[in-house]
Amino acid sequence: MTLIEQLRAIVGDANVLSGTDTAGWGEEWTGYYHWSPLAVVRPASTEEVSRVMQLASATGTAVVPVGGNTSLNGGTKAEGALMLSLARMNRVREVNPATQTVTAEAGVILQTLRDLADENGLVFPLTFGAQGSAMVGGFLSTNAGGSNVLRYGNTRMLCLGIEAVLADGRVMNTLSALRKDNTGYDLRDLLIGAEGTLGIITAAVFKLAPRPVAYATALMSMHSLGAALRLLNRIQAGTGGAVEAFEYMPHNYMLRLAELRPDLASPIAPGEVNIFVEAATTVPGEDPTERLQTLLAGAMEAGDVADAVIATSEQQRRRLWQMREAAAEITFTDPLVIDTDVALPLDRLQTFLDNMAARLGGIDPKAWTLVVAHLGDGNIHYSVYPGGPDEAVRAAIRAAIAEEAVMLGGTFSAEHGVGLSKLPEMAAHKDPVALQVMRSIKRALDPQGILNPGKVLPAGD
Repeated sequence: MTLIEQLRAIVGDANVLSGTDTAGWGEEWTGYYHWSPLAVVRPASTEEVSRVMQLASATGTAVVPVGGNTSLNGGTKAEGALMLSLARMNRVREVNPATQTVTAEAGVILQTLRDLADENGLVFPLTFGAQGSAMVGGFLSTNAGGSNVLRYGNTRMLCLGIEAVLADGRVMNTLSALRKDNTGYDLRDLLIGAEGTLGIITAAVFKLAPRPVAYATALMSMHSLGAALRLLNRIQAGTGGAVEAFEYMPHNYMLRLAELRPDLASPIAPGEVNIFVEAATTVPGEDPTERLQTLLAGAMEAGDVADAVIATSEQQRRRLWQMREAAAEITFTDPLVIDTDVALPLDRLQTFLDNMAARLGGIDPKAWTLVVAHLGDGNIHYSVYPGGPDEAVRAAIRAAIAEEAVMLGGTFSAEHGVGLSKLPEMAAHKDPVALQVMRSIKRALDPQGILNPGKVLPAGD
């Protein structure tokens, strides 16, 4: 039997795509990377994933796992490799309101988890623009962040246990709902953020949280990032750390948003710095809006806030959220865009922006930027539109962004992963000993190098 025939014997004829049938699987969401996979395999269970990996191991066939294919760094490029789609593994195995946990398979869509938690009077707080298509396996594999990291943490902090299939087909089951488990190495955290290079995550247990009973949501125009950070500290102190989102949208972002999405134009005159903030309470009868109004009034008297609007209905709240969540839509309007996601200490964000403005002008005078940020956790999405398609210029811009972030005590990758796009930055800025340890782990778990080859780890010893 050929490899394709053996795969069809495992998952069924309809669930192995080859030849021209793979045409829709040859690019990622950004449209920047293109490829021709050997085949697309769509297993429906952990057992089928295990059998597929046993076959891949026996034949030395490269395997690239894919969920919602919302990668932004080439993490699912699969030239000549098997693409292993987890979309059919879409069962929620258990919701336990008593322990505030949910167990879901890798193909469950993030929005489904959020809706299910809501139905049970709880919340799954991970939220970002692609939540209608991103899947459990994908957002675990990139350790996704989003807008609520400030209060709830990133994906790694929301996950209690995982089930994964290793390169040779063995199934590793650490699907524990325990909040404490001090029994050796944390293999869960090892696979989270590994982008499918160490194992294929097939299911996970997540923490849920009490659902807020009331929100206070506002949009403010401000004069500086320094004023915005003072306001963040003021609101955190005044609400007992109840700030869920604190998002930065500069003046040119607001102008472009109004141009491309006039339905989302700002309800107030945009300032140089515009902040979307949301605080929440789980205490019945507590009014976070009244508290936020008082805090904003104090910030206005201090001269930190120029203008503000507070949502007075759920419809208004959702519209303010959409203004921020439209970022990906308005950023990827040009195929030449260089999308990066750096993270910095909060007090060095303005320095980074100032330094990069100067450096960018020296590299490409025609380049312009579009920036948004999860300001509360220091994560800046710094997108550059170069004056042309010159790959050397693109590489120089990427290198400058990473170098500037690292020099200021930050990182070149905050929440989008490494994939292919950030391999040069990994080679240039990751601690050499850390890279050696990572390569040792890769060799131990995937000695043939068949799991998502060429991603995350730059070439080296």
